[in-house]
Amino acid sequence: MEEKPMEVTRTIARFITETDSSQIPAEVYNHAKVCFLDWLGVTMAGKDEPLVLKLIKYTGLMGGNEQASVLGHSIKRSVEHAALINGAASHALDYDDSLLAFQGHPSVTLFPSVLALSEWKGKSGYDFMTAYIIGLKAGSCVGLCAGMGHYMAGWHGTSTMGHLASAAASARVLGLDEQQTVFALGIAGTQASGLKRVFGTMCKPFHAGKSSMAGLMSALLAGEGFTSAEDILEGQHGFFQVLQGQMNKDVLGTLGKTWEIDNMAQKYHASCHATHSPIEAALEIVKKEGLNPDEIKSMKIYCSELAIDAAGKPAPSTGLEGKFSIAYCVANALLRGNTGMQAFTDEKVNDPAIKELCKKITVVTDKEFSELQARVEIETSPGQVFSGLSDVMKDVPPYDVKEVKIKAKFMDLCSPVIGESKAGKLLEQIVSLEKVEDMKDLTRLIQG
Repeated sequence: MEEKPMEVTRTIARFITETDSSQIPAEVYNHAKVCFLDWLGVTMAGKDEPLVLKLIKYTGLMGGNEQASVLGHSIKRSVEHAALINGAASHALDYDDSLLAFQGHPSVTLFPSVLALSEWKGKSGYDFMTAYIIGLKAGSCVGLCAGMGHYMAGWHGTSTMGHLASAAASARVLGLDEQQTVFALGIAGTQASGLKRVFGTMCKPFHAGKSSMAGLMSALLAGEGFTSAEDILEGQHGFFQVLQGQMNKDVLGTLGKTWEIDNMAQKYHASCHATHSPIEAALEIVKKEGLNPDEIKSMKIYCSELAIDAAGKPAPSTGLEGKFSIAYCVANALLRGNTGMQAFTDEKVNDPAIKELCKKITVVTDKEFSELQARVEIETSPGQVFSGLSDVMKDVPPYDVKEVKIKAKFMDLCSPVIGESKAGKLLEQIVSLEKVEDMKDLTRLIQG
C-alpha cells in the first residue's frame, strides 16, 4: 500500500489549534516571561532609532484605525502597523534573542503581532504567552525542516520563519479553526521572503517588523475566509521546494512534546549573534593569560561558513555595519570592554586604535565548525600562542541564570527610557504575567 504523503502544513495547523495550554509545562511559561522581558527591553532601547522614526512617519501618512500601541511613543496605530514598528524597533539594535532551530531571531517576529492583537482584543497575559509559545514551536519546526541549506542559500531565516511563526501565533490569539489556520499559514508562506544581502542596513530590522505584520494580516484574512494553498510547506513549488527544505517526520513528532524555548539564547553583546563566540573566546584568553591588547602580534579567528556569511564584514564604516563584523566586535571587546549599544556608533567603529587592532585579526573559515562555534588563536609579540574555544549557542545558561541576567539587562535598557521606578514596576508585572487579565493594562503601564 502506497504511503500517504506527510501533510506538514495541516499537522502544524492542528498543533496550533488543538494544543491545550494545560499541556504546556509551567517552566515553559517561565521561559516565555524571560523572553518577553528581553524583547521589551531591547524594543524600548531601540524605539528612537532612525529607521523606527521613519516607519512611524510612514504609517502616520498611511493612516488607519488606532488599535494598538507603538511602544515608547504614546501613540497608537492599526494592529498591522503597530506590529511593523514594534518589530523593527526590537531588532534595530540587533540585541535580541536567537534560536538555532528558528534560523534566526524569533521574538522580534512573534511578540509584536501577539502583543498588538492581545491589546486590541483584550486577551489575558496567560493567553498572550500561550500564543507566543505555540508560534515559537511552529516556526522552529519549519526551521528545522528547512535546514541550514535554506539560510546558506541567502534567505534571512528571521524573516522567512517569522512570517509563518507570526501567522501561527496570531491564529492562536484569534482562535481560528484548523482550516482557517491552514490558510493563514498559506497566506503567510506565499509572502515569506527576506534576503541576507541587506544585513547592515535598515532592511534587516525591517524584516522582523514586516514578517510580524504579514503573519498578523494572514491570520486576520484567513479568519474572514480568505483562502490559500493547503500545502504551502510541502507542496510542489511550495516553501520547502523553492526556498530549500524537506519534510521531516522526526521534527513533526516533537510537536506538543518539546518546546525549544529553553534553547533560546539571549544576547549580552549588542551585535550579531555570530560575533558572540569569537568575543567570548578572545576575552577568555586575555583574562586567563593576563594579556594586554598591546601584546597581541596577530589573531586568527576560526568560524563556520555560516558565521562568516552573517558577520564577516572585514572593514565596517558605520555603527550598524560594526554589528556584523567579527573583527570589529572582538577588537572592541578587547580594547574597550563595553560591548553594549554604546560600542556601535560610527565614531567608535572608525576609531584609529580599533582599526589598527583589526589589521592584526584574520577571520578564517573552519569547515568542521557548525553554526556559531568559534576558535581564537592569539600570538603575542614574544612569540607565544594561546588558543580558546567558545560556542554560545550550545552553552546556553539554565533558566535561573538567564532570569537574573535578563532582569538586569531589562533594567539597564528600560531605566534610561522610562525611569528606574517605572521600569521596576513593569518588571514586577511581567514576572507575574499570568495574572494579567487584560493586556491593555500592561500596555498602559508601558506607555505611562
